[in-house]
Amino acid sequence: MAHTGTTTDVLIVGAGPVGLSAAAELRRHGVRCRLVDRLPARLPYAKAVGIQPRTLELWDRMGLIRAVLEAAVPMRGQLTYVNGAVAARIALELPPDVPYGFAALPQYETERLLEEYVAGLGTSIERGTEIVSFVQDPDGVTALLRSASGLTEELRVPYLIGCDGAHSVVRKTLGLSYEGGAFPEAYMLGDVVAESDWDLPEGYALRCEHRAADGSLNDVLVCIPLPGAGRYRMSMKVPPEPAEPADAAPAAQPPRSGSPSDGLAHGLQGGRGPELSRLQAVVDRLAPGPARLSDLRWSSVFRISHRIVGRYGEGRVFVAGDAAHIHPPTGAQGMNTGIQDAANLAWKLALVVKGEAGPALLGSYDAERRPVGEEVVGRTVRHATRGIESDPDDLTTLLLREAQLLVGYRDGPLAGAPYGPVGAPQPGDLAPDCGGLNTPVAVYPLRLLDVLRDRPGHVAVLYGADVTGLARAVAAARAAAAERLPLDVVALLPREADPDASPALGAPAYRDAAGEFARIYLPDGDTGFVVRPDGQLAARFPLGATTAALTDCLKALSVPLRDPVVA
Repeated sequence: MAHTGTTTDVLIVGAGPVGLSAAAELRRHGVRCRLVDRLPARLPYAKAVGIQPRTLELWDRMGLIRAVLEAAVPMRGQLTYVNGAVAARIALELPPDVPYGFAALPQYETERLLEEYVAGLGTSIERGTEIVSFVQDPDGVTALLRSASGLTEELRVPYLIGCDGAHSVVRKTLGLSYEGGAFPEAYMLGDVVAESDWDLPEGYALRCEHRAADGSLNDVLVCIPLPGAGRYRMSMKVPPEPAEPADAAPAAQPPRSGSPSDGLAHGLQGGRGPELSRLQAVVDRLAPGPARLSDLRWSSVFRISHRIVGRYGEGRVFVAGDAAHIHPPTGAQGMNTGIQDAANLAWKLALVVKGEAGPALLGSYDAERRPVGEEVVGRTVRHATRGIESDPDDLTTLLLREAQLLVGYRDGPLAGAPYGPVGAPQPGDLAPDCGGLNTPVAVYPLRLLDVLRDRPGHVAVLYGADVTGLARAVAAARAAAAERLPLDVVALLPREADPDASPALGAPAYRDAAGEFARIYLPDGDTGFVVRPDGQLAARFPLGATTAALTDCLKALSVPLRDPVVA
């Protein structure tokens, strides 16, 4: 057995989209990590395909967005048929201030793009390597890893993240509860081309239902468009038919970690997948018009459970993604929620590993993310069993929630005191994007996301018309940053300000040339904001209170000030 000392800060188990996202964020913050996965290669299966606007915003800040936009296709809506007749048409239209729409991207492409990004930061996936066991103590975690050749390695690390799926070895070893239930039905999945005369608008998904006289759902077909002419990921209930013959299509491999034999039926099942003729039979029965299926890339049977972990970690070990929560695929919430778990946890771990925050900060991961997981599990089960029409909210609110743009932590332990008018973005809320910013050199409009891109830490955005007061606030913010809070400082002048005043501010300066920042953020006079690494607001304050506000930020991160900061 090989023994490895502490040359790694974080061990990540599972290299799906969640584990890769955790590695990406940790590496962006300069944290050393190892990323292991028991599978010998990336699986070529579509699986999770929906990409939410919130995830696209996170990838924008990482600098990954261009590659994603070139690979994805838009999701513009859904057309629903019930018993052969059009029943609903939902356009996935978000308010114009939202920078990204809904998208579809096969999971194998999502993983490829993230894997390339992480490799560019110096971390590669260690394939064919699984975690056998681990123990933790107050000073770290000792993990036993086993390679495909059977060689074992004992690795000592400060922290461990389990992103190893619904059958998580990490969760089970921690002994965390995983409460919930299961749907009795099994579903077939297939990645196919459909040659059809369906009158579908570009970028629309198709949902075809058959309902009994009492309104109960007894048959369903869902077709999600994928990149490629006529290509869809189709899902449908498994009909009561004989088992697949010997020439059935190749099925998906077992889950990323563990085995369905643990009693949890969720995800792609092992064995042979349904052959094309079985998928064709369902399409013939339910689709709104004739379609000939071909080019079956893969198929599988899929089972659905809904569960959530009792807590998102213990001590120095954490779980994220399917290891923490599973639920119906309604609304494409699962992978996206897991990616946001990773984004939330990674920046906190990075600050603690680098000594820029206290270990108590890590408790905010469960405090912030578990309520989100509970809400997603409950909502997706409700939508799966009673339909999206059971949601009492108006369509715009419903879509913003599905886009994951309403996720907030106002009640969390890190949210600063509220300040400003009713309806203004407050600490804990997502920091909304806005356009119409410019500089004396770049006269073309920029977005706030452009300003935040490639800034991995906290960013203080200081808005003010009084140049002297703004410069004083910039100096106070920089002094606070010197007290170990990783903080970039950006000055923002109102539309009517003199653009030539920016060089005197002592920080990169932009002008709210279109007035969009003022309209969306509703500053109460000269106002400062702190944007967290995961894009949520950490603080909102009058510029005259910059010192006190940033001192509170430091306290929330459990970092004591060494010396007073003078405004």
